[in-house]
Amino acid sequence: MDGSGGQGSGQRLRADCEQCAGLCCVALPFTASADFAADKPAGQRCTHLTAENRCSIHAGLRESGFTGCAVFDCYGAGQRVTARPGLTPGPEMFAVFRVTRPLHELLWLLTEAEATGHGAAARPLIAEIEALVDGDTARLRGVDVAAWRARVGPVLEQVSERVRHGLGGRDLRRADLAGARLRDGQLRGATLRGALLIAADLSGADLHRADLLGADLRDADLRGADLAGALFLTQPQLDAAHGDGTTTVPGALTRPVHWPSGSSPARHEAPRQARGMPRGKAAPVGGGGGLGGRSGDGRRTGRGGRRRRGGRQDGTDGGHGSGGPGGRTG
Repeated sequence: MDGSGGQGSGQRLRADCEQCAGLCCVALPFTASADFAADKPAGQRCTHLTAENRCSIHAGLRESGFTGCAVFDCYGAGQRVTARPGLTPGPEMFAVFRVTRPLHELLWLLTEAEATGHGAAARPLIAEIEALVDGDTARLRGVDVAAWRARVGPVLEQVSERVRHGLGGRDLRRADLAGARLRDGQLRGATLRGALLIAADLSGADLHRADLLGADLRDADLRGADLAGALFLTQPQLDAAHGDGTTTVPGALTRPVHWPSGSSPARHEAPRQARGMPRGKAAPVGGGGGLGGRSGDGRRTGRGGRRRRGGRQDGTDGGHGSGGPGGRTG
């Protein structure tokens, strides 16, 4: 699947904020923390969301203390729910969005699995989830997302084993590698599922066919790293890390706009996340939630946030990436 992870997912799994009613900025909660500069309960509009459902601080999310918003992706769930006949912005639409978003993330991962050529078992699951999302809203609202993750997880595990077979990769799943020095590391074919890689130095690392499902890459140094053939890497994971023009990213993902276009100097100070700053709590960060993450319920410290709203950036639609493809703002 070299460099083609998620290539078959198409536009349906890429956020288009122009076609969304600002759902992630209203339906989802966030907590004042290193990710968010303020509290906001679920169902309440973000104070930075305009009447036109655009983010008024879009150009300076990180500088304004909303890094969580800068790394969120709905995987296209926002526009899909907004376009549903009979739904208007309100409690029912918000409830449908809160279920559809994690199901879209599962669709992204399953589509990538199918694209490897080893994911025949992913096809019926994709069809079933698509029918569920398009089906009766009352049934959709009652979906047990954790149960779906439990069904999808073994399929992704099987695909991972087949793709990495014979590479002799290290087993580092759920390893605590926060701040670890892995510069120029040979991690080809490794499994880093759910690994804690906050502020880890992965510059120049070979991550070809490494399984990164649920790996926490917040503030990880990816300068010069080869991620082109990485398995189950998502846009929010990239957006939460630091790279530059020498970082090789999968073709289905977008180079984060905050990364410098050329080579960049080494970062000398461990970021605040590595020094124990509290992080907000809310929706699962991109990367499979409970499938590969360190928490069983698919949650992490930090909401994964949202990215940019209001126009294309660096070739992405409307600024969503997350979680898969785009990101969005609040």
